[in-house]
Amino acid sequence: MLQYNLPHDTHIGSVQLQVSDLKTALAFYQELLGFQLYEKTNNKAFLSANGISPALLVLVSNPAAKPKETHTTGLYHFAIRLPNRSVMGALLIRLLESQWPIYGGSDHLVSEALYLADQDGNGIEIYIDRPRESWPIKNGMVEMVSEPLDFRGLINAARENDTTWRGIHPETDIGHIHLQVSDLLQSEKFYNQVLGLEVTQRNYPGALFLAAGGYHHHIGLNTWNSKSAPPSSADHIGLIAYELRIPDGSARQELLKRLTKSKLTLTEPFIHYHPDQIMVSDPDSIHLLI
Repeated sequence: MLQYNLPHDTHIGSVQLQVSDLKTALAFYQELLGFQLYEKTNNKAFLSANGISPALLVLVSNPAAKPKETHTTGLYHFAIRLPNRSVMGALLIRLLESQWPIYGGSDHLVSEALYLADQDGNGIEIYIDRPRESWPIKNGMVEMVSEPLDFRGLINAARENDTTWRGIHPETDIGHIHLQVSDLLQSEKFYNQVLGLEVTQRNYPGALFLAAGGYHHHIGLNTWNSKSAPPSSADHIGLIAYELRIPDGSARQELLKRLTKSKLTLTEPFIHYHPDQIMVSDPDSIHLLI
């Protein structure tokens, strides 16, 4: 199969999560982080940054769901991307004042990131990008490291710009998603050779990063706690599906043809809220919406 690259404006759309209790989940995502609820049913909540469709987060409540598994494939974290340092500093102050646990922070050269988890243990990164022209390139790859995060600098950026927390910024989106997989080579064949994402970084031991359009990564993959592991079952807390949004209709149709030629099964999404969506599963049964 000839190498195929997704269009430059391809990006992550929504993330769908199974949670144990919708009220508790909304207390975190809506009240603490400030996402806006624009549609709700008995067991589903659709949230965005500006209160209108399309969704960034879809929460599905299942009180019978078992706790999130560790040594399985599935979600490592999804990444909420904010527009600037002062906005991130204001949210950091919000988290600290609310005493919500933050379990890490890193300066990746291309971005600055906070790490935490929601009420059910689903991993979350909250980050801002540095200007693209400043991203270091080494041997044709985007160089990313994990240096200590300047927490004080972020707080000062918010205070110096008089930026106070007023809910999630309307320009917020889902910048990338990081997945636990069982085999990096197997996953690279799917995400790079079939799906058409370009490898941007392979120097992290046990990890691989891919993107469209020269971004540092839209998809992160690792085997740090999931090498040769089975998929997480549907009756557990965690990722239901995530969306790869391809604005160009002809490119989307070309990808669907490639997926069919690769003998991958295309199905209807579990949660259908866009007429053009189709679902496919990666080698670890992680569900991807196109």
